[in-house]
Amino acid sequence: MLQQTFESISSVLWGPFVLIPLLLGTGLYLTIRLGGLQFKMLVPAMKLAFVKRSDSGLAADLEGDISHYQALTTALAATVGVGNIAGVATAIHIGGPGAVFWMWVTGLVGMASKYAEAFMGSRYRTKDANGDISGGPQYYLEHAPKNKTFGKVLAISFAIFATLASFGIGNMTQSNAVAGQLQSSFGWDPTLVGLIMAVGVGAVLIGGIKSIGRVTAAFVPFMIILYVGGALIILALHASAIPGALALIITDAFTGTAATGGFVGSVFLIALQYGVARGIFSNESGMGSAAIAAAAAKTRHPVRQGLVSMTQTFIDTIIVVTMTALVIVVTDAWQTGIDGAPLTAEAFSIGFPGTQGHFIVAVSVVFFAFSTVLGWAYYGERSTERLVGVKGVKFYRFAFTIVVFIGAITELKAVWAFSDMMNALMAIPNLIGLLLASGLIVRETKAYLEKDPDLTNAQDFLAPDWK
Repeated sequence: MLQQTFESISSVLWGPFVLIPLLLGTGLYLTIRLGGLQFKMLVPAMKLAFVKRSDSGLAADLEGDISHYQALTTALAATVGVGNIAGVATAIHIGGPGAVFWMWVTGLVGMASKYAEAFMGSRYRTKDANGDISGGPQYYLEHAPKNKTFGKVLAISFAIFATLASFGIGNMTQSNAVAGQLQSSFGWDPTLVGLIMAVGVGAVLIGGIKSIGRVTAAFVPFMIILYVGGALIILALHASAIPGALALIITDAFTGTAATGGFVGSVFLIALQYGVARGIFSNESGMGSAAIAAAAAKTRHPVRQGLVSMTQTFIDTIIVVTMTALVIVVTDAWQTGIDGAPLTAEAFSIGFPGTQGHFIVAVSVVFFAFSTVLGWAYYGERSTERLVGVKGVKFYRFAFTIVVFIGAITELKAVWAFSDMMNALMAIPNLIGLLLASGLIVRETKAYLEKDPDLTNAQDFLAPDWK
């Protein structure tokens, strides 16, 4: 009954009249108003994230808890997760290969949304009672509308939905995926897996965002390289099938695929719906969650952190999601009737001789899911802090750690439906706020880039009302 209720609400929220037009419309609107910023500034933003790494070398007095790079890897840790393995597979299974096209669209226009929310997170960040940096939609939404009462409603609504979502998308679904994968691949007991994950998560959370940042900075690059590297080998072995796979993805996005065998047939709206829904589940653009990590970064200006955060969506959707999708399509695994992570594992097994494919997917699920748990733990605790103050953070961390164990040993069909619902409910107030704040975002972005178009002179000036 509970599962059906969640699914009914989610189907309305993710239908063609609520979140899909709001999500795509906001991203497209910001893309136009910002002059295609995500395309023009992608290369400088990548350099700032991965080459310069941080603004911290420009001045010793920059506020913030972690570097640009650690903020990026924390956000990547939260987004490059089961959605990149199981979510993509589910989108293809239900929506056909064409769903991938809409995941791309969501990612490309979502880069503008991700830039905007990270900009706002950095600009309106504050300090909690312990002196730790805190920011994100739960704070900046208060400043978005002229009516401050409405702004506070948006901010508190986001904080409530984000706290609840952290136990679903960022916790139980992830630990359950790890336990299920390790049980099917290696016969491990889910109870043992849950206990190990809970201990590991609890140990990291004790140190807060600085500890999370150090851990994610160390293993996020490794996990992405492992997974993408395996996918690239498979694609190299099936290079002749790539053009046909890309053509199928594009044409199927508008025509749909008829049911064949165990495959659930799709039409245009289903491909669109599941492509957008799983796209936001994967890259979280427009949900506002990554702005919480962006707010903790040491940076000279909100524009710089917004650009760095924007690259996260590109890495997640245009690189990692594409790798998963192409492997599933070129190996024809999408026609087997399998769903979720097992479909991706099957595709990797077909692509690789022997059992290497299953091994790569199993290890990747562990790394991806564990990193997602860490990232979302921070999102949840900052949202909790906004609602009840710093005294609630320790209780939240304890509860979050316990729920990691529960997720590993529990059937979670209702939790997946709950997660989809919370994703939508988080995104709605955030997207409304971004639209209301778009004038400010565009004005300050243009002013900054006129002075520093290649992101090299940040030491010469600060935002007049920000530091």
